[in-house]
Amino acid sequence: MKLIDCITAQAARLKQAGVSFGHGTTNAFDEAAWLVLWALGMPIDELEPHAKRELTDAELAKIDVVITERIETRRPAAYITKEAWLQNVPFYVDERAIVPRSFIAELLADGEGEGTLDAWLSDRTQRVLDLCTGNGSLAVIAAMAYPEVTVDAADISDDALAIAKINVDRHKLAKRIQLIKSDLLDDLKGPYDLIVCNPPYVNAQSMRELPKEYLHEPQLALAGGDDGMDLVRRILKDAPSRMSDIGVLVLEIGNERAHFEHAFRKLEVAWLETSAGSDEVLLVTRDALQRWLR
Repeated sequence: MKLIDCITAQAARLKQAGVSFGHGTTNAFDEAAWLVLWALGMPIDELEPHAKRELTDAELAKIDVVITERIETRRPAAYITKEAWLQNVPFYVDERAIVPRSFIAELLADGEGEGTLDAWLSDRTQRVLDLCTGNGSLAVIAAMAYPEVTVDAADISDDALAIAKINVDRHKLAKRIQLIKSDLLDDLKGPYDLIVCNPPYVNAQSMRELPKEYLHEPQLALAGGDDGMDLVRRILKDAPSRMSDIGVLVLEIGNERAHFEHAFRKLEVAWLETSAGSDEVLLVTRDALQRWLR
């Protein structure tokens, strides 16, 4: 069987089994390609030149084991391969931290393209905070995108910070990224010119309805209370005192825009365009937060 035919067949298996995507891929073919290439020890970008290569029986057996594990355990592919990509940057990941998938990464990596954060930043932007850093991916991407900044990467989870250290070291950024244990902003002083945060924001009803794949992730990194806004309330209240006079907060709230707008009706925010539309990520300035808190 040719490699491309094998991937197509395994994609059909995944689809028929009803697995859920969203941890690095959005469809059965991409998920199958990822797992098949990983099982063969091939880079993810090597499909096209090798698409018509004939696979041996031993290779097919190896692939079958991996796809069967994905189906039977419902573990996200990233936990099987111990790797995930964000904006084409590779990151180590395992069950100690959420699989990285923040749309904020697009805004950080976009340079001077459409949707860039540059319009909201200043030539004085030097100190960046990645709050709820998880495996450290946004901190790493921010440091790559803005070579002149230093980044604090904070999380309440020792396990997540251990994985973040692996990724900071992997990308040789230990001199510019400091890992800090903190319950949200409690142990952080600032002042920060840019705060990026992809916090737990899934509301209670959605938590009860999550596909099995998401139950393999730390629930601490997902659950945001009844309306999903429990942690967001704390962040917005505490953020101004940790922000510089030019400070901005970029916050991801996923599918919870309705809950966000109901909870923070008088707060002036800008909704940022990403590949998921303009409902998932917002930006708020320190000045706007101070006016809202008065």
